Amino acid sequence: MESIWRQTCDIGPRPGLEHDIETEAAVIGAGMAGILTAEALRAAGKQVVVLEAGRIAGGQTQNTTAKITSQHGMIYQKLIRSFGEYRARQYAQANQGAVSAFQSLIETRRIDCDFEPKDAYLYGDDLLALSAEAEAAARLGLPAELTAHTSLPFPCAGAVRFRDQAQFHPLKFLKALAEDLTIYEHTPVKVVEGNILKAGGHTVRANHIVFACHYPFINFPGLYFARMHQERSYVLALENAPSAEGMFLGADGGGYSLRSWNGLLLFGGEGHRTGDNRDGGRYDALRRKAETLFPNCREAARWSAQDCIPADGVPYIGLYASSRPGWYVAAGFQKWGMTSSMVAAQIITDLICGRQDPYAAAFSPARFSGAAAGGILKECGHSAKGLSKLFLQIPSAEADKLLPGHGGIVFLAGKKVGVYEEPDGTLHAVDPRCPHLGCQVEWNPDELSWDCPCHGSRFDWEGRLISGPAQTDLRG
Repeated sequence: MESIWRQTCDIGPRPGLEHDIETEAAVIGAGMAGILTAEALRAAGKQVVVLEAGRIAGGQTQNTTAKITSQHGMIYQKLIRSFGEYRARQYAQANQGAVSAFQSLIETRRIDCDFEPKDAYLYGDDLLALSAEAEAAARLGLPAELTAHTSLPFPCAGAVRFRDQAQFHPLKFLKALAEDLTIYEHTPVKVVEGNILKAGGHTVRANHIVFACHYPFINFPGLYFARMHQERSYVLALENAPSAEGMFLGADGGGYSLRSWNGLLLFGGEGHRTGDNRDGGRYDALRRKAETLFPNCREAARWSAQDCIPADGVPYIGLYASSRPGWYVAAGFQKWGMTSSMVAAQIITDLICGRQDPYAAAFSPARFSGAAAGGILKECGHSAKGLSKLFLQIPSAEADKLLPGHGGIVFLAGKKVGVYEEPDGTLHAVDPRCPHLGCQVEWNPDELSWDCPCHGSRFDWEGRLISGPAQTDLRG
């Protein structure tokens, strides 16, 4: 289930770290945020290396829908209420500036990455709410307006249209940008102490350390595990479907995402909190909707994405914690990883270079708000529920009651375990305790994976780590 980006762009391998090194800056993670930050630091004259646990763009970046836009859902009214108009304007302008920064970088470097200027639309049936969102966005200086006309294949009351947005092929872009960077693949960072990183059996000494690894894996300080959760969503790439004349997102929680690329329509939705998909059927639900809207369509590819959702709706970009002056973080991008990655690269580079950044305060991880407090309490409650399941939830079946091709938390030889049964009847058992903070993982039948409902770590059906914040596999 590779994305069309991975299928159509091969990024050559890089060697792993083979000896101890020293550098001015070390960036953890070779996704969009990590590569953009490393490139910005290199351009500023800094010596920088990138440490990647797997392959370049092998994490969440390869699964994006690759919209470069300041249209971030029904967010701008909320930002004004939570942070005031000044901070909301900083958020808006930083992200709209990121769209321009992408275009400038692509043109300057002459990067062939299918870059296309496109309008972005936030559509829905509540015209009053859409009108208020359009007014809020325009008040913050964004190129937003209410329209009753869209090219959608289904009716809606209207949409907020954002002009001067764009879309591209993210891996083609990163492949070109990575050419001038020192990147070590298959070099997972397991420990960070002061200015020392332990990665791939070797030591990296760096004055500045950037955590651009999607979800920070150092729990203390920072407490990022209590300040955000992760969500999954699903995408179909459809042939024989009409082209989307723009980029579209439903304003309602159950709305769909649409954009086109190279004759394919990317049709996404069916989102849920990671670890909350016991019944599955997400791809099937998308297929049924696609068949209704586009009767002659054919599925060319499918994949899923994972996003970190911050407690107050704003990414964490800046100093990791006041007690770690040389550490920086870029996380909590929600579903807007492209512009948020560019904003992160600009802010973190300015901080490392001792320059004042006009937008840093709006994204500072040290901020505190009423919205954040409520979100943190909610996350703590969800984590407590996940922990209690491990001890209080009684499995509903024995392992021999599983159907072939299915998984679940069951009793096996009188012990509570996670079991997946292959179609041929072979059983694979894992310890259901997530090695991050001990929550009980849940089976995801759409992905054949074990997912943690507390903090979003994921493991394949044999218990091998797919993505963190966990740093080790599930025990067998």
